[in-house]
Amino acid sequence: MSTRAPRKSRPDPRERYRVPILDRTLDLLEILADHPGGLTLTGMTEALGLPKNTVFRIATTLVLRGYAERDEPSKIYRLTRRLLRLGHQALGGEGLVRLAAPILTALRDATGETALLGTLSGQQGIVLDQVASLHPVKVVVELGHAFPLLTAAPAKAMLAFLPPEKRDPLLESIQFERKTRRTIRSLPAYRRELAEVAKRGFSVDRGEESETYACAAAPVFDHRGETVASLWVSGPSDRVSEDRIVALGLQVKEMAGVLSHRLGHSMSRHR
Repeated sequence: MSTRAPRKSRPDPRERYRVPILDRTLDLLEILADHPGGLTLTGMTEALGLPKNTVFRIATTLVLRGYAERDEPSKIYRLTRRLLRLGHQALGGEGLVRLAAPILTALRDATGETALLGTLSGQQGIVLDQVASLHPVKVVVELGHAFPLLTAAPAKAMLAFLPPEKRDPLLESIQFERKTRRTIRSLPAYRRELAEVAKRGFSVDRGEESETYACAAAPVFDHRGETVASLWVSGPSDRVSEDRIVALGLQVKEMAGVLSHRLGHSMSRHR
C-alpha cells in the first residue's frame, strides 16, 4: 500500500512583493497599539526582535510623520491621535463620526451628561468623539483616549454583541485586576455580565474603574448587523446614581438604535 506525502500549500505569489521595512513598521505600530502606556526603545526592540538601530529609525520616522510621539523625560514612545483619521476611513470615511455628531448632541441635551462615541481597537477601546456636559463638574476625555475592556461600559456593550470567534480572544486577554470594590474579578463573572448586557441591550459602569464617575452605554450596529461602535454617557457618581443609571441606559440604547438605523441596520434585529 502506497502512501502519499502531504501536499504542500502553495506559497502566496504576492509574497515576492512584500516590503520588509514596511512589515517591520506595521509590526511596531501594532506593538505600540497593544501598549497604550507606551514603550521605551529597549522595550520596542525586545518586542520586535530587531536591531536597536533599525527600531530607532522606524520609531523616529513615525515621530516625524506625527503617528507617534516621544516623551523626552521618560524616553517612552506612544501612538498619537493622528491614527484616528485612518481608523475613521476604515469605518467608511468620516461617516460614523459625522452621523453620530447630532445624536451625541441630542443625547447630551436629553441627559445633561457628557455623551461619547467609541470603538474597539486591539485589546482596548478608543474614544472617537464627544459632546461635553454643560455642568461645571463633568467628565471630559481627550479624543483617542483608550478605555479598558474590563471596566468600561462601552467596551462591555460592544463585547456582548460580538460573535464568539471575535469576542473570546479579547476576553482571554483581560487581566482581572481590582480597580475598585466594584471591579469584576473573574472571567466567569465577566461572561455573566456580558450575558446580562446582551439581554437588556445596554451596559453600565457603576464605578468599576473609579468610584468618582459612572456611565451607561449601548452598542451601535452597521448595515451588516455587526457591532462597530458604542454610544455612552458619563458623569460624576453623585449625578449618575444607582437610581438614575438604568434610565440613562435606556436613553442611550434608544439613541444608539437611531444611529444604527442611520448606518443601515434593521432596528428590530437586536431588540
